[in-house]
Amino acid sequence: MRERFLNHLRALGRTAANRVALEDETLSIRYGELMDHIESRAGQLRRLGSRRVGLALDNGVDWALWDLAMMQEAIVSVPLPGFFTSAQLAHVVSQAGVETLVGPASLATALNFESVGESALWRCNAPSPPPALPEGTHKITFTSGTSGTPKGVCLSSDNQLSVAESLAEVADSVGVRRHLALLPLATLLENIGGIYAPLWLGASVSLPSLSSIGWKGASGFDGAAGWRTINRQAPDSLILVPQLLSALLAQQGETTLDFGRFFAVGGAAVSPALLTRAENAGWPVFEGYGLSECASVVTLNRPGERCPGSVGRPLPHARISLSSDGEVLVHGNVMLGYLGDDAPAPDVWPTGDLGEWAGENLTLKGRRRQVFITAYGRNVDPAWVEAELTAEPAIAQAWVTGEAQPGNRAMLVPRGDWVNDRQIEDAVTRANARLPDYARISLWQRSVPFTPQNGQATANGRLRREVLAAHYSTWLESPVSSPADVSDIRRSSEETTS
Repeated sequence: MRERFLNHLRALGRTAANRVALEDETLSIRYGELMDHIESRAGQLRRLGSRRVGLALDNGVDWALWDLAMMQEAIVSVPLPGFFTSAQLAHVVSQAGVETLVGPASLATALNFESVGESALWRCNAPSPPPALPEGTHKITFTSGTSGTPKGVCLSSDNQLSVAESLAEVADSVGVRRHLALLPLATLLENIGGIYAPLWLGASVSLPSLSSIGWKGASGFDGAAGWRTINRQAPDSLILVPQLLSALLAQQGETTLDFGRFFAVGGAAVSPALLTRAENAGWPVFEGYGLSECASVVTLNRPGERCPGSVGRPLPHARISLSSDGEVLVHGNVMLGYLGDDAPAPDVWPTGDLGEWAGENLTLKGRRRQVFITAYGRNVDPAWVEAELTAEPAIAQAWVTGEAQPGNRAMLVPRGDWVNDRQIEDAVTRANARLPDYARISLWQRSVPFTPQNGQATANGRLRREVLAAHYSTWLESPVSSPADVSDIRRSSEETTS
């Protein structure tokens, strides 16, 4: 499939030579010159003998060209998310055996890479032999950090391009010809759905820098800046997470949207009320579902067959079944394996999500595991954050949640009567400083201890999360702001004593 895709790009270079393929604020590449630019970067990597490359650029034409060059050369591409901490990035580079870096000098210095005399290219002495990878690995996409050390998902070109071809088929049915990338390209969903799928269509892809469209770290977004970009460019397609959709709708005002053909929404649970708001405002929004282990999108609502409350039916490349207890099982286009795991490639992936069928459409019914997904689509293991909080002397117990929320919140048990609110706030600030922004706490509240006696913990001290969620449901429904800055922490005004 890789050769078929690249040959298709070459054919577009002849049949659609003057059509814009990729553009950002400073550069515009037409289909007639696209393969020359890809080959130029591929040649640079060949001369360096690069086999595993970390890609750490801002959104833009260069990101896409380097990624496509690595696909052409069958080089392992390792996108490095800008929202990872320095420690997480160092872990990724080491675990993946990255020996070449495409990125800024500041990051290269921090990760001990050295210049090779070419702009944005850096080298380091990788382990010899490098860490083993499943055969056919073309990309290692790291989860957004369900714990302090993210897992690497190994994918082939066919894994990714099968999804891209399915998405292109859906987009083509409504005449998508221009895509605007709003998510970081290091996010697999935007990488596949925002680069490969539009190029498969022969569409144009706009790739503005993340700051210009309003991103502030991983979990802060300036809706006004994003709205100005969207309104100016009037794209046919977008990929959104719920918090972006909500932020953009707040900027729209009373005017109904008069552009757009297919706006996909996913990455976290989407409120039906939010989808209704968007539809009433003229947004062609379609909810979908996927995960990195299955190369992103698995199901999607389509034009003319939208099923409210569902995440749509499976795309052509995927097949889904439900286990006896309702767990969603994905068959077919499954990852090659986790980096560092010798287990054979799975044929079926147990997603940890519970679901049921509504005709041919899948409806999700919650998550089997405790990992939650923020409104920005970031995976967070609450136990990881809780461990950072309780490492502080002032905090004895912590319960953290943030499912589909723009900011995480914590119920905190002080270590003794001597602990005042200021000490707790200072403790939260210190814990936040050790966490990437998508895992930080934005709202906290004092609580009585979680014990077996009140049913909020087991005999061995493990939190009973469903009990806590039910007990504090009113507090969970109170507004919480986006955690853009470690100092932006608020104590809830509500007193929680039972």
